[in-house]
Amino acid sequence: MLGGPGLETVVDQIISVITNDGRNIVGVLKGFDQATNIILDESHERVYSTKEGVQQLVLGLYIIRGDNISVIGELDEELDASLDLSQLKAHPLKPVIH
Repeated sequence: MLGGPGLETVVDQIISVITNDGRNIVGVLKGFDQATNIILDESHERVYSTKEGVQQLVLGLYIIRGDNISVIGELDEELDASLDLSQLKAHPLKPVIH
């Protein structure tokens, strides 16, 4: 997991963010502040289901408050591009309880 000063190394790179309510948001990290509020560009939410493939909802430029972030990680673009998300089925993530 990345956080605080470690985020400097992934600015302008694609990251994946898991929010406290269980959403998975992927986008290009454009900026962040000391409270780990982040700005993503070209972002989309990946919605998982056990009945159909992953849906990708376009969000565009998106801000996520730091207190709503559970995990931030780099996305392996090569591996991600090789996945057929339309065939991938999974249970949606449950909310994180602190």
